[in-house]
Amino acid sequence: MDLLRTPDDRFADLPGWTLEPRYVDVDDPDGGAAVRVATYTAGPDAAPTVLLLHGEPTWSFLYRHVVGAVVDAGLRAVAIDMVGFGRSDKPARIADHSYARHVAWTRQALDALGERDLVLVGQDWGGLIGLRLVAEDPDRFRAVVAANTGLPTGDRDMPEVWWRFRRAVEKASEDGKVLDVGRLVASGCARGLADDVRAAYDAPFPDETYKAGPRAMPLLVPTRPDDPENGPNRVAWDALGRYERPFLVAFADSDPITADMAPVLQRHVPGALGLAHPVIADAGHFLQEDAGPRLGQIVASFVQADRRRTPPGGEPG
Repeated sequence: MDLLRTPDDRFADLPGWTLEPRYVDVDDPDGGAAVRVATYTAGPDAAPTVLLLHGEPTWSFLYRHVVGAVVDAGLRAVAIDMVGFGRSDKPARIADHSYARHVAWTRQALDALGERDLVLVGQDWGGLIGLRLVAEDPDRFRAVVAANTGLPTGDRDMPEVWWRFRRAVEKASEDGKVLDVGRLVASGCARGLADDVRAAYDAPFPDETYKAGPRAMPLLVPTRPDDPENGPNRVAWDALGRYERPFLVAFADSDPITADMAPVLQRHVPGALGLAHPVIADAGHFLQEDAGPRLGQIVASFVQADRRRTPPGGEPG
């Protein structure tokens, strides 16, 4: 793969974001040079760890308010920029991206960091990837928070609002037009975005050549019964149907893209049974922007409750 790397000065003076990256290397499936992945850590090393996985077309900056609330509660936060996003390397071709590759890259990043006993918080593609990882290695995760996400298999159609988003991205790619990442993020927020925050979402992409990742991801969502990733996702659904560790469904009240998945997850995952699943008010698809501190408080309370259920040195319940 040909890789692009965003200059560091693009990330100077971002509003509310002071975390410096720790880089780890993951494999180029084509046998080329290692791919550099940006990770971020905050909070006490010995504290329970919350893994924050973002989606399309954002990066870990999305979680800045969540990180603050989690760390204030005495927990540790780890965030990872997907390959093609944030400060991670950016494959130059849309064809360099696949669902399976993103799952593998995230797994390799966690292995390089040595991270286990995690509480996953996955939103958008952060859940599509993260839930696959939970299914394949449940012992790595002591608990899960699913936030505006799902695990599509193509058996049910995606909502029309998502198809409009996909068509807009495809059209921009076909016509050689600018893909306005900041505008796309703003359109998924119930409360809008300040200009400097929109600029922070544009920061990873100095020009259109860097945007293969944002252009690719809508094309990788399984939307047909014969999609090549349906098999792995069906296996993951089966595994999640046996996942008994705490599984919280924390969705926004105003996300037309993923709303239908909340009750499905609550019914299907044994670890979700008996939990009080919050609905986050006045928040859209990017609930981290609309209600980041609230989401962070929900995550922190969930982790603290899990700690009370689990004796020191014991297995998560």
